[in-house]
Amino acid sequence: MTRVLVLNGPNLGRLGVREPEIYGADTLDDLVAAAGGWGSELGLDVDARQTDDESQIVSWLHEAVDTRSHVVLNPAAFTHYSYALRDAAAQVTTSGLLLVEVHLSNPHTRESFRHYSVVSGVATGTIAGFGFGSYRLALDAIAARLA
Repeated sequence: MTRVLVLNGPNLGRLGVREPEIYGADTLDDLVAAAGGWGSELGLDVDARQTDDESQIVSWLHEAVDTRSHVVLNPAAFTHYSYALRDAAAQVTTSGLLLVEVHLSNPHTRESFRHYSVVSGVATGTIAGFGFGSYRLALDAIAARLA
């Protein structure tokens, strides 16, 4: 079974509490369960994780390269400025793996500082604005590319 790391950045652990009008009322546990279910339906082994620590996400991206795992990445606030994260994400895609950048909300409808992603330029693709559905679409895209 193909392994996919679903990696989530800062404040995603606060889902259901932080700005539910933007991010919804569901929790990170709900997202982890949903992603695992969608992955199973698609024949993907999903391992969903969250951290507020930039170095942890970088380490997980290195792990993806080393274990030949595809990635769904919600870099959250790191999207806009983390060149360390961008460089680690580039290692994923240049090694021939898929990396789909996802966002719950559409960053382009929000504050102007959220309009730029340092990750998008090295990602296989980007999906934003569909809430938890962004993750489902990302997993569908990975499964379709691998078929």
